[in-house]
Amino acid sequence: MTRAPGAAETLLVTDGVMLEHVNGPGHPERPERLAAVLANLEGHPVAGTRMQAPRLATRDELTRVHAGGYVEALTRARGRSVRLDPDTSMSPGSYDAALHAAGAAITAVTAVVAGEARNAFALVRPPGHHAESSRAMGFCLFNNVAVAIAHAREALGVERVMHIDWDVHHGNGTQSAFYARRDVLVVDTHRSPFYPGTGALNEVGRDEGEGYTLNVPMPPGLGDADYAHALRTLAEPVAEAFRPQLVMVSAGFDAHRDDPIGDQRVSHEGFAELCGIAKGIAEAYAGGRLVLCLEGGYDIVGLTQSVRACVEVLAGSTPPEAHEPTRAGLACSLDANRVAQRYWRHIA
Repeated sequence: MTRAPGAAETLLVTDGVMLEHVNGPGHPERPERLAAVLANLEGHPVAGTRMQAPRLATRDELTRVHAGGYVEALTRARGRSVRLDPDTSMSPGSYDAALHAAGAAITAVTAVVAGEARNAFALVRPPGHHAESSRAMGFCLFNNVAVAIAHAREALGVERVMHIDWDVHHGNGTQSAFYARRDVLVVDTHRSPFYPGTGALNEVGRDEGEGYTLNVPMPPGLGDADYAHALRTLAEPVAEAFRPQLVMVSAGFDAHRDDPIGDQRVSHEGFAELCGIAKGIAEAYAGGRLVLCLEGGYDIVGLTQSVRACVEVLAGSTPPEAHEPTRAGLACSLDANRVAQRYWRHIA
């Protein structure tokens, strides 16, 4: 495939419209999160990156993942303040922000698949991985990454997509969207027991999708080496068998050691290593086609440092490598690998 001018660059897709989504006083998912990330990247640009505004997601693109009635209900709430669940609400600017967020994920995937960018990071809010077909939850309105994966499959001709979710919470909405399919392989590391209460080891997919959902539940207090070990021993060998043509990441940073919600111990260097693992998988099997999509992360300094660390890896820096995992982290990986071995002989 011939790459277009600018293809050697990492694309950062974002728009200030997404700052207009407001959850209310004291809510952890606040506009200042994305504002701080953008101020850092715009004030001190990472060499080899360029920023681009997204287009809006269309109704047809959203309804590949979401029920039409749900999309229409959110459309009717445009310009109003509405409480959707105990954690999730809409302000007058939320609907447009959500359309831009889903559109940013689509824009990023389209550019990478077309060879117009080396890889990409959709810097978005509201986040998306908890949003289910007909339900907003967990701060999420539309499932940005699932909408982008569906677009890659149905509009861009991508046959196999690998999705990695390293957010501290399980991506229930994304899992649900592809649970009965074998063209999307989902690998999800997350704290457990924890919100939203899904992501058990025995949640492996159903029907022809059985074995194409792999969960790594993790106790609190785990750090860089534990998360890296989980991806190296599970995601890497499964990718060798699956051979994805595109790698998507739900890049949440609420497993950061300073996050007020997650109670994990990952550093920004640890997230850089996780990004490096995903990038290695993409380079080995998918022609380098890798797209990160921002999810959680509620300590603003930790979020900003972690996003920047991942952007630097996308743009070509060498990530650090963690040391040996803890006993608890090793046990989590072993448990997940035993389940995966039923479906994937590449697992050691």
